[in-house]
Amino acid sequence: MNSFLYKRQTIFIIVALFCTYFIWGSTYLAIKFGIESFPPFLMGGLRFTVAGILLYVAMRFLGAPNPTKQEWLGATAVGILLPALGNGTVCYVQQTVSSSVAALAIATAPIWMAIFSSFWGHKITKQEWLGIAVGFVGIAMLNFGGSLHGQLLSALLLIFAAATWSFGSVWGKYLNMPAGLMAPACQMLMGGIALLIFSALQGEQYPSAISLKSWGAMLFLIVLGSLVAYSAYQYLLKTVRPLVASSNTFVNPIVAFAVGIWLANEKVTHNEYIALAVILVGVFLVLSAENKNSV
Repeated sequence: MNSFLYKRQTIFIIVALFCTYFIWGSTYLAIKFGIESFPPFLMGGLRFTVAGILLYVAMRFLGAPNPTKQEWLGATAVGILLPALGNGTVCYVQQTVSSSVAALAIATAPIWMAIFSSFWGHKITKQEWLGIAVGFVGIAMLNFGGSLHGQLLSALLLIFAAATWSFGSVWGKYLNMPAGLMAPACQMLMGGIALLIFSALQGEQYPSAISLKSWGAMLFLIVLGSLVAYSAYQYLLKTVRPLVASSNTFVNPIVAFAVGIWLANEKVTHNEYIALAVILVGVFLVLSAENKNSV
């Protein structure tokens, strides 16, 4: 029985990693298509609120208990850090930068996770420090010679998005959280509500006309990007180490580059390809060191 459960869990982990690798790599372009019609915070808010409600209702229908007050608080904290601050900031920045560059900047998440994990007793190894340094060299290359050159605010916001997403991913391991898929349901719901409130404060208006492309992007983001991939990511955070769960950052930029060039005719400079390689080397150093020094 134990062998069966182990094999089943292994299959779930592989499927979840596949979802975060390839679906999330495509969401950057979907966000780009979505904000052609929707204001960025409104789009993010609608995406996560709808996905959160659908998953919450489905879990309650299947018999999952309503979360306790402490579990709601934990889910709210993670929802604000990941869907709201992390993804909401990416939506905002993609008004001025390509989906490829946004994905490349967010690829630094494992580096931030290594730093934040030290808050909970993880001792950063020499190899991890080397990976962190190499990763920041890649960020510098992206800022000084790539599409972010001269866009200091966009660069800082993307770093902020990666950092808040990473902090929430690590912190969430230590918070009271609803069981199973109720956790991502509540996180998406609370994060989506936070984005809708911020959207209203920013004076964003519901678009008078919405293109078919933007509707398709919104459907993709709700069903695949949120219900499937976000839930898969939360499953990984509960099952494996945070840095392993974030290994999708190896594949996401490559997928984002491919679909951006293929479907949106985005241009990727030589410097950005080099920055991608440098950042991925840094991420590899951090993740391979983590195998010896678990969080």
